[in-house]
Amino acid sequence: MAPKSRDPRLARAGVSGYNKPKRTPNHPTKSHIVVARSGGQVKTIRFGQQGVKTNQTAGQRQQFKSRHRKNIAKGKLSAAWWADKEKWSPSKTAQPKNKRWIKGS
Repeated sequence: MAPKSRDPRLARAGVSGYNKPKRTPNHPTKSHIVVARSGGQVKTIRFGQQGVKTNQTAGQRQQFKSRHRKNIAKGKLSAAWWADKEKWSPSKTAQPKNKRWIKGS
């Protein structure tokens, strides 16, 4: 039996495997990339705005989740799901008790 060949999308994106997001500091507009796999579908997704401070307060996180709730619910093949997981997780909040929403977030 021949060994399994590696998916060329993984090499092109420069990630170590499926569903493993990676920062892209040199990309002009997007801050992360992931080759997402859900069931039999595989999709390369770029997500997150480059150079923007996100998730500084709990209020910002709450606003992001309310704005993007429908897209987050679409699952692993949506950019919003990955942004919610990578950029907006509660463990990455700079000020977890601050409910104040910061304009421009």
